[in-house]
Amino acid sequence: MNEQYIQRKIIKWLESEGYYVVKIISANKAGVPDLLVCVDGKFVAIEVKTPKTKNNVSKLQKYNLEKIKKCGGVAIVAYDVEKVKSIIKGDNYERSN
Repeated sequence: MNEQYIQRKIIKWLESEGYYVVKIISANKAGVPDLLVCVDGKFVAIEVKTPKTKNNVSKLQKYNLEKIKKCGGVAIVAYDVEKVKSIIKGDNYERSN
């Protein structure tokens, strides 16, 4: 299972829920999270990793995720669609930023 497969599953679920989602392929800024999502008016950034690489978040990726949180968005590292579901649909949603 690679990151692209996991991204597709996450995107499919997010779109099935009616959320706006953009997969970042190339950005003018390094370290931008893989998926940018709007959930009920809330900005959500998702850095997608595999279960094996879930702890391999670069310093720049961590910096960007923290910056998003400080600005009031939700920023997560996800390695499966269930984690995304649990955060967006669960009690962790408001606390994850």
